[in-house]
Amino acid sequence: MTDVLSIEHPREAVKVLRMNRPDTLNALDLELVAALHREFDVLASDRSTRIVVLTGAGRGFCAGLDLGGYGDVPGTEQSGAVHRTLARQDDIASLVQKIRRLPQVFVAAVNGPAAGGGFALVSASDVRIAAESAVFAVSFIKVGFSGCDIGTSWLLPRIVGAGRAHELMLPARKFDADEALRIGLLADVVPDDQLDGRIETCLDDLLAAPPLSLALTKRGMWLSLEMPSFDTAVEFENRQQALTSLTADQSEALTAFVEKRVPGYENR
Repeated sequence: MTDVLSIEHPREAVKVLRMNRPDTLNALDLELVAALHREFDVLASDRSTRIVVLTGAGRGFCAGLDLGGYGDVPGTEQSGAVHRTLARQDDIASLVQKIRRLPQVFVAAVNGPAAGGGFALVSASDVRIAAESAVFAVSFIKVGFSGCDIGTSWLLPRIVGAGRAHELMLPARKFDADEALRIGLLADVVPDDQLDGRIETCLDDLLAAPPLSLALTKRGMWLSLEMPSFDTAVEFENRQQALTSLTADQSEALTAFVEKRVPGYENR
């Protein structure tokens, strides 16, 4: 555990990353972003963790950039303003790129407000579940920047459709969890005191899949959004099926399904 990021292991194969700056609604500053980068880098070579739950401490998920001051990325202190600003931008935006590339499935447990960079972290996650009190805003334009930031202009249209994404991003209006569910941003919304239980159910469902099958399905779903044709996607799927069919875990999954028992995977 660091001061700004709580790292929890509530069950086998699951890691919870809890942003821990509750007094700022877990706003992103240099220290918190660095802590997230460190954990993401650890996950890149971590074969034991299959699912990451991303959430916030206190009553917020993440309010986005800390408007009180982010800080300079190490090594840029003596650089010009353009260089420092670009390094800061890359420091934050590369978080969502890492989430996309990592093999683990990311579950966003949205326990409160998610705005700006926090909204981007939600959008980059693979499964998004929220408490009823959660509110959302693509708020970059409200503070004078472009509304297109931290991957949101790519992610949001693919999640909710281009027309709805335009309507959310141009005025940067705030919307609640019920609307987020209705437009497809969220998989589910539950009362605040039931969020932990709903996440546990989600984890049960995800962990029922063989490890490689789960990781390749995440990769395939996102990559399919960038493929130029249906036939390309089918060829890609064919190769995923060939790979998973040759694993010991596939045989175990099939046997357990037929025998109506819980499978025991070895990640082999």
